[in-house]
Amino acid sequence: MVLLDAGVVTRCRRRVHLEHDPAMADTPRAAPDATSEQRMADAAAHRAAVGRRLGELHAGDWVTIPRTGSSLERRQATLDAMAAKTAFIWGPQLPADASHGRRGAIDLLVWADTGYVPILVVRHKVSDPGSGVRTSPLESPLPASAAVDPKRKARPQARDQLRLAHIHRMLESIGYDAGGKPMGGVIGLDADIVVWHDLTSPNWPGGRSALGEYDARFADRLAVATAAATGAEPLAAPSRILECRSCAWWPVCEQTLRADRDVSLVVRGEDATSLRSVGVRTVDQLAEFDPAAESPVPLVGATFGDSVVLAKAWLRDLSMVRRVRRIEVPRADVEVDIDMESFGDGGAYLWGALLSGADLGIPAGYRAFATWEPVPTLDEARSFAEFWAWLRMVRLRAASRGLSFRAYCYNELAENRWLLSSASRFVGSPGVPTAAEVRAFIQSDEWVDLFAIVREQFVCARGRGLKIVAPQAGFAWRDPEAGGENSMRWYRDAVGLDGLPPDDTQRERLLGYNEDDVRATWTLRQWMTSKAMTELPYAGDL
Repeated sequence: MVLLDAGVVTRCRRRVHLEHDPAMADTPRAAPDATSEQRMADAAAHRAAVGRRLGELHAGDWVTIPRTGSSLERRQATLDAMAAKTAFIWGPQLPADASHGRRGAIDLLVWADTGYVPILVVRHKVSDPGSGVRTSPLESPLPASAAVDPKRKARPQARDQLRLAHIHRMLESIGYDAGGKPMGGVIGLDADIVVWHDLTSPNWPGGRSALGEYDARFADRLAVATAAATGAEPLAAPSRILECRSCAWWPVCEQTLRADRDVSLVVRGEDATSLRSVGVRTVDQLAEFDPAAESPVPLVGATFGDSVVLAKAWLRDLSMVRRVRRIEVPRADVEVDIDMESFGDGGAYLWGALLSGADLGIPAGYRAFATWEPVPTLDEARSFAEFWAWLRMVRLRAASRGLSFRAYCYNELAENRWLLSSASRFVGSPGVPTAAEVRAFIQSDEWVDLFAIVREQFVCARGRGLKIVAPQAGFAWRDPEAGGENSMRWYRDAVGLDGLPPDDTQRERLLGYNEDDVRATWTLRQWMTSKAMTELPYAGDL
């Protein structure tokens, strides 16, 4: 019997096959990623904290299903609580729905007059500034208490809605759904309100609803898993997608894809599917096309011309190829490289800057503006204000001396988000600029995104990330474990998030990592404006 949990609907189809193929049971897989394990532990701690708070608020009609018992005992305890119409059931384990192949649990079930409605607790943002989403307070986490929130709009979180749809279907199967319009709630990182989702609202692509999307995906994954479990013809073949980066099964799929020289090795998953539909199955077949030719099928990732160039580069083991004959990078008399470090959605705890170029009477080199109080914290306003004051001073001094100025980052989405967010969150704090002032800066010619230049002027066969591109310019990070995910672990130790004393050595490690990031963008810019570009292959010559 095949039973699938809610996570299956957002999981790769091939992974679903491998997880249910008896022949793959003993196949070696990639070791769990330490950062992913920490993220799951953080999520579990967040759920537990929210559960304790809700339990205190609703102690009069609250039942917690013990996690120490067997699955059978937990299911029975859940059914007993539901039969008693307990208002709030924390950690319920629903009976398996064998007739439909479903199994699952949810964080909270709340009684809503005629049945139960599921609530999910997650450690990410579930709303954004705006208006229109329906919310209710934690003091009354019920659909009947929901009202249109004038300060919040829903943040698109497809996985959350699909998980709620899964539990709704399971409640239906045992006759405990609330009836009427299927609803589900989510309590997010801020843990201050419940965001409610109408699972039948046609707000998905093509006018579909979350429930309709779930039903289609679940039926497909159930068919894939059943075929794998019974030894039938596989319904899912390997294909490289974004999920592969963190999948334990990637070593298995990679071996097959490389042996087949599969086209997904150089194009996005959706585009690989489209190309296969017209017979272009291998990198070699794609490389035979003229980059200037019309695409045989519509593509949603890279252009067809770039896809062909990527295939040609892959066959020649080239990491980067010039898309244009002459690389153009805006330069200035005074230059500042900027890199920000944040901890999830908590806040930006470090702004690093590297000053270079003409002498302004200000010490050149690297400078860090940091707070080592765990974010979110008001001290973040102080460090941000100090960073902005320094940057403003550099800009003003350059202007007063008739010198041009530019600041550089790599992928402005992250920096822009926290520049604007910091200005909005700490409005009125000493030295914090207005959002309008920040917006004027990031929309000016003084703010340059090197990632955008790389994207526009190069074809990158192995990705465009700074850790991939900067080594092509000869740069190397001093820390062998340098990376955004690892920096999250270092930060936890640096500020003592796990109850241990703050670790000064990890603070120094983060500062060194941030300094290397800004030196990497400086090195990359120097390389892109040097004669070395003449030695880099040009796409038109492949």
